[in-house]
Amino acid sequence: MSAPRYQPLVHRVALATACTALLPITVGALVTTKQYGMAFADWPTSDGQNMLLYPWITDLVRGALDKFFEHGHRLAGILIGCCSILLCLVAWRREERPWVRWLATTVLLSVIVHGRLGGDRVLRDDPRWALFHGTFAALVFTTMVATAVVTSRRWYEASGKLSAEDPASLRLTERRRAWLVAAPFVVLLQYIAGGFLRHLGMAMYEHAGGAVVVAAVAGTASLFAMRSGSALVARYGKVLAVSLLAQLSLGIGAWITRFGFATLGYVAVSQSPVQVAFRTAHTVVGMFVLASAAMVALCAVAQSRATFGLRSIELTELRLPGRAAAGGSL
Repeated sequence: MSAPRYQPLVHRVALATACTALLPITVGALVTTKQYGMAFADWPTSDGQNMLLYPWITDLVRGALDKFFEHGHRLAGILIGCCSILLCLVAWRREERPWVRWLATTVLLSVIVHGRLGGDRVLRDDPRWALFHGTFAALVFTTMVATAVVTSRRWYEASGKLSAEDPASLRLTERRRAWLVAAPFVVLLQYIAGGFLRHLGMAMYEHAGGAVVVAAVAGTASLFAMRSGSALVARYGKVLAVSLLAQLSLGIGAWITRFGFATLGYVAVSQSPVQVAFRTAHTVVGMFVLASAAMVALCAVAQSRATFGLRSIELTELRLPGRAAAGGSL
């Protein structure tokens, strides 16, 4: 059987889907920061009107920003739904690897479930459902990024180069690989803790302490990834390092602008522009940290499986002459 071929159309659609997802994610984060989530009491209609026919721009003109941004979030959700449908169709038509086709299908199903969670948050008027909705959004975005990564040319090229590499040159030991695999789970727990603080006003100190743990685990994982000897793993290790530094900086800014800084005489002003900017950006970049940590783990596991297969082939080739000699002596 021939090796799967790179399908540029699948990758472009997957990449476009992940990039488009940043629109509803960013607007949704802004809606939560500004507490616009209950601008409408109904769903899927908006004030009893069809979502696609609702006079959205009118809200902006008359200054009803809560309805403008919340309805914009709903429209952005429809857009990412259309992108996910296209991704699924293109993947099933062009993609040669069955597991990638099912990954694209998972993206579509996840978007549908996520939309339903958003609707339930409105219908139930329950901030706990906002927590579920926000956390699930991070998982959906990570799945989209994974689809874009495994359909990229770099993924195919890395798979081809690995067969020509010396396994001994790959400095990713089992212990180091364990750090890489653990990192996304630690980041996810921290993201959930942030959701408790953001939506329910709980776990403030747990979230602050969790930042230290994430910095240690994800920071170590990015360092191991960059020194792994694998170009693909090192690439996403660098992305993880940059996103982690950005997130820690935004987290400090979000904390100061929300709770103040008595030492410097800074008093936090609720819903000030700088507070809204820091809190919203902190939420969005948190998804980048989770996605990049997951990609590091994904590439490390893929390298592990490929390297193991390569070593198995080499061992078989070493044993075959012996077996042939033994057979000839009988």
